[in-house]
Amino acid sequence: MQEEIKKENSAKTSEASKQNIKKDAKGLWNSIKTFLIELFDFRDDTDHEATIAAIKADIPFKGATAWILLFAVFVASIGLNANSTAVVIGAMLISPLMGPILGLGMSFALNDIDTFKKSLLNLGIMIGLSLFASFLFFYLFPLSEDNSELLGRVSPDIRDVLIAFFGGLALMVARTKKGTVASVIFGVAIATALMPPLCTAGYGLAKGNFTYFLGAMYLFIINTIFIALATFLVLKLLHFPMHKYANTAKRKRYSTIATIIGLSVMIPAIFTFITVFQKNQMNTQINSYIKNEIKINKYLQLIDWDKDIEKKEIYLNFFNEVNEATENDLFNELADAKRYPNLADFKLRIKGSDTKSFELITTAYTEKREELQESKNIISGLQKQLTELQETVFSLNNRIEQDALNKNQKVVAFSRIAKDAKIRYAGIEEIGFANVLSSKDFIKIDTIPLATIKWNLKLVDSIIAIKEIALRSWLQKEMELDTLFIKRN
Repeated sequence: MQEEIKKENSAKTSEASKQNIKKDAKGLWNSIKTFLIELFDFRDDTDHEATIAAIKADIPFKGATAWILLFAVFVASIGLNANSTAVVIGAMLISPLMGPILGLGMSFALNDIDTFKKSLLNLGIMIGLSLFASFLFFYLFPLSEDNSELLGRVSPDIRDVLIAFFGGLALMVARTKKGTVASVIFGVAIATALMPPLCTAGYGLAKGNFTYFLGAMYLFIINTIFIALATFLVLKLLHFPMHKYANTAKRKRYSTIATIIGLSVMIPAIFTFITVFQKNQMNTQINSYIKNEIKINKYLQLIDWDKDIEKKEIYLNFFNEVNEATENDLFNELADAKRYPNLADFKLRIKGSDTKSFELITTAYTEKREELQESKNIISGLQKQLTELQETVFSLNNRIEQDALNKNQKVVAFSRIAKDAKIRYAGIEEIGFANVLSSKDFIKIDTIPLATIKWNLKLVDSIIAIKEIALRSWLQKEMELDTLFIKRN
C-alpha cells in the first residue's frame, strides 16, 4: 500500500514539474514575442494626416520644383560626363523626382484617383523635361568615350530591383513617422538613383545609341515601379484610411479602376523581378562555368569570351587548337543540370586556332631553352679550361725560376723584374733577357748578359737614351751583374 502511495505522489510531482516547465516556456515565449512586437511595431508612431499631406505637397511640378529638376539634370549630366561619382550623388539629393512616384503608390493604396492623375501627369512631364535637358547637354558636350558611371546605368540586374524595393520601404517608413527623418530620405534618394538613369537615357538619344536609351529607361522604370510598390505596401500595412467619395457608385467605380491599374502595374513588376532574377542567376552560373571548367584547365588557353543571354549562347575564343573531344567535354559540363540548372538551353560557340600555332610556339620555346642551356654549359667548360691553363702557366714559371736558383745561377724571378721595370720606367712595351754568346776576334767566345727592350714609338731618342742608362744601372743591381748590354728591339 505504501509503495502505491509513493508511486502516486511521484507521478503527481513529475506532472507538476512538467506543467511548471511548460508554464515557464510559455512565459518566456510571450516575453520574447512582446519584446519583438515592441521592437518592430511602428504603427503608434505614425501620423496619417501629416504623411498624406507631405506626399501630396511634393507631387506638383511647377515654379521652383521645375528649376530644381533642371539644375539636377545638368548636375547629373556633368557628373556622368566627368565620370565623377560625388557629383552624380549630389544630383540625386536635389532631384524632386521622388514626389510623384510616392504619389502613385499612395493613390493605389488609398483609392485616390485624383492623386493618381496628378502624380502620373507630373511624373510624365518630369521625365520628358529630364530627357530633353540631358539630350541637349550631351548633344552640345559629347563624351569622348563611355565611362563607368554611364555603363553602370544601362544594364540593370537583381540588385537594382532589391535596392529600389527596400529603399522605397525605408523611405515610406520614414515618411509615416512623426517628424520625418531627413537623413533617411536623402539616403534613399542616393540608393535608388532615379536621376542618373534618365540622364543616361538622354545620352543614348544624343549619341543615337538606343541600346543605352532602352537599358537606362528600363532601370528607371524598375526603380519607379518598386518604389511605388513599397509605398503601397507600407500604407496598406499601416491601415491608412481610404479616400472617401460622396457618391457610393463613384467610390466603387474608382476603387475598381484603382484595382485594375494597380494590378496592371504590379504584374509587370513581378514579371520584371523574375526576369531580372533569372538573368542574374544565368550570369552567375556562366561566370562559374568559365572559372571552374575552362580557366582551371591547364590544357585550354582562353583568349576571351562573351555571352548573349537573349540568344542563350556563350562564345569562347581559344589560342590553342580545340579538338572534337574537348568540345564534347565542354558541352557535357555545360549541360550538367545539377551544377548549372539555368544553362541547360545554352549553346557554346567555340573558336580555336586554325593551326597548331600554340604547339609550334611551345616546341620552339623548348628548343631554344635547350640550346641556351647547352651554350651555358660550353661557356662554363671553357671558363674552367682557361682557369686551369692560367694555373699551369703560373706553375711553370715558378718551376723555371726554382730550377735556375737550384743551379746557383745569378738570376732572380724574371717575372718580378719585368713587372717592376714596367712600373719604374714608363714607355717600356716589352722586355727580354738572355745570356748571349759573343766573339770579337772570332776566336775567343764570351757569354754576355743582354736585355732586349722595346720602347713606345712615341718616345724620342733623347729620352730613351736617358731612360736606358737608368734602366741598365737598376737591372745590374737587381740581377747582380757586373756587365749588362741593352739592345733596342
